[in-house]
Order: sequence, then structure tokens, then C-alpha cells
Amino acid sequence: MPLDLPRIRALCFDVDGTLSDTDDLFVEKLARILQPMHFLFPKKNVRHVARRVVMASEAPANFLIGLPDIIGLDNVFAWLIDFLYRRLGHKPKKNFLLIPGVKAMLLELSQRFPVAVVSARGARSTHLFLNQFDLLSLFKCVATAQTCKHTKPFADPILWAAQQMGVPPEACLMIGDTTVDIRAGRAAGAQTVGVLCGFGEEDELRRRGADLILSSTAELSEALS
Repeated sequence: MPLDLPRIRALCFDVDGTLSDTDDLFVEKLARILQPMHFLFPKKNVRHVARRVVMASEAPANFLIGLPDIIGLDNVFAWLIDFLYRRLGHKPKKNFLLIPGVKAMLLELSQRFPVAVVSARGARSTHLFLNQFDLLSLFKCVATAQTCKHTKPFADPILWAAQQMGVPPEACLMIGDTTVDIRAGRAAGAQTVGVLCGFGEEDELRRRGADLILSSTAELSEALS
């Protein structure tokens, strides 16, 4: 089903694999780990193997991300992580990657729509990413794993973001790279766009009911024109 463009009044963006080039970052890190064993792989192509491993981990990774929320311990996990950061004096490096064309897209669309971040990652790393690329000021609000009682695939963070942006949930467009994003969008009554620049695959995104599939989030400006 194509997008109902007149219905769209606000945009909700996932982060990992949608704005942040997280899968490529993981691939590069894993490839460095596997490099000493390059002779074990076909054509000694370590990066190809690393990418296959990262893509295959998408479903269990989404489950593990959502597990603390499912068992009602997400606030405990968030507190523990923040405590360890403070206790150990750990300062994360700014090593995020931005998907090509995303900043230009956000600059354009934020002039036409209120935009929100709806992420299942923690507040600390979400803000580090947004601040690294000077994106925070473009967003009306930022929903992270600790913003609502439940995170994606529940509808809660999208319902919260819609309220912050002053629009009904069904007027939102949820953009993300995994079935978790599509499920959350549909649960909120929003339209959904699946992007293929992250962890998800086209078939699974379509099966979950994505209204539109794009090769990259950067193509959204054209899709909404």
C-alpha cells in the first residue's frame, strides 16, 4: 500500500541503521577481530564474512535489546549502566557513523514537519550520536529506551512523541530499518517506512506491513515530495 501523503503531519526516526550507520560500524569492528584468521575464510574476504554475521544477528539482537523491557527491568538496567559509567569514569568515544545523505534530508524535512527520534537505545548514546553530528536541534523530541514504560515494539514511545509534537499518532510516519520499528508504528496507528540501509531485509519488512520500502533513509525527502 502506498503512503497516504496528505495524512502525514510528523516524522519519527529510529537511530541505529536508520540515521546511524551502525551495521557498518559493527562490520568494521568485527572484521578487525577476525582479520588474524583471514586464511580460514573464502577468498580471505574477512569483511564479507563479518557482514554476514552482523546481518544474521539482527533478530536475536532485537530480542536481547527488548528483553529488559519485557521482564520489567529496563529502568534497573539503565540505572546500572549509568552507575558504571560514573563509577568507572568512562567517556564513550565519538565514533558513530552517519548514513550518507541523512543530514541533508533531516535539514530539509525538519522545515516541513516536526520530527522526533524514537529509539530503543539508551539516552546517553542517543544524545552522543545526535550531538556528534549537530542534529539534536532539528528534533522536537527524543524518545529513548527509558522515556516510556515500554519501548519498541510497543506503541508507547510513538504515542509519546506524537503528543510532544502535537499531532495524533495516526498522522505520524515511523521510519526504521527493522521489524521492531514497523511493529511499533503499526501498533500506534502510524504509517511506516522500512529502510534497507540497516539490519532489516525487504521481505521481512514487507511481511510486517511496511507501507513503503526505501534503499536508504536519505531517499525520504523525494518520497515525501
